[in-house]
Amino acid sequence: MAFSASRALPSRPAGRPTRRALLVAALGAASAAVAGCSSDEGGSSGTSKRLRIGYFAFPSGDLLVKNQKLLEKALPDHKITWIKFDSGSSVNQAFIGGSLDIAALGSSPFARGIAGSSPIPYKVAFVLDVAGENEALVARKATGITEVAGLKGKTVATPFASTSHYSLLAALEAAGLGPSDVKLIDLQPQPILAAWQRGDIDAAYVWLPTLDELRETGTQLVSSKEIGGRGKPTLDLAVVSDALAAKDPKTIETWRRVEAEGLRRIKSDPEGSAKAIANELGISLADAKAQLTQGVFLSPAQVASPDWLGTEGKPGKLAAYLTDTGEFLADQKQIDAAPSPEAVRKALYLKGLPDGVE
Repeated sequence: MAFSASRALPSRPAGRPTRRALLVAALGAASAAVAGCSSDEGGSSGTSKRLRIGYFAFPSGDLLVKNQKLLEKALPDHKITWIKFDSGSSVNQAFIGGSLDIAALGSSPFARGIAGSSPIPYKVAFVLDVAGENEALVARKATGITEVAGLKGKTVATPFASTSHYSLLAALEAAGLGPSDVKLIDLQPQPILAAWQRGDIDAAYVWLPTLDELRETGTQLVSSKEIGGRGKPTLDLAVVSDALAAKDPKTIETWRRVEAEGLRRIKSDPEGSAKAIANELGISLADAKAQLTQGVFLSPAQVASPDWLGTEGKPGKLAAYLTDTGEFLADQKQIDAAPSPEAVRKALYLKGLPDGVE
């Protein structure tokens, strides 16, 4: 994505693109992604079942599951394809185009996805991690900026419609600033790094591993851990398509158990987990270890607890977090209207919990 200083966020966006427009974009994007994705496939050529999984190159139990081929071992009769995405907005488009069955997705883009009269047909089925020090707002040291209020009139980049975008808006609000008080630029992580190195931007809100590269020549102003502590937490969720939930709940149950194993390994085998993450991200073992310590990884029991996802018939606090996220995005004019609490509850896939994570 080329950098353009003209891509500042208007004071009031024109509104969400139509579903038809998103569908057209999604079909093209999904085809390109599948054609050029980084993928691992399991099962024999004669298998009739397929599972298309969207993932982020981000330190997590999900990335460990991919590297160790845990899902391929658990579902040998499936052809499994892992498709890499850079941000939640692209994941949303792929779901609209029917190109994904399961995917990692931030809480903010998920709240966007279920808003409006035509919600994306997917549901939250797992919590991958809670954003901590692994997402943060950093200013270039050369700017001399040491606090969020100092960003007034400056150029700030973040991937729009992402958890980082949501946290950036929350950070600005807490500092007494609005989106129109800064020049907001929509850039994905790698273009953010390039723009940073050229001096085209003054600050950026982004996640690992790009975040660590910015920290080398930047000053961290606030992290998602701090913003979450103020009442606006962000999470990396895992969503399943309505179609998969309707036709193959057993596969979802197996996938959940594998993801739970990924979370367990992060705690029980930190060395092996770091090696897997280092291999996936192409970074040193030391960097992988450091990056894993910056995220907040729940235990499988915590995922299914009242504090987070909850169980069938008893949604947890995640429903309230997602409702609050939608309301904040609506207040910030990022979406036309927030999803109702009922719509949020309907968008949680709780069948099989806690059995599905034991």
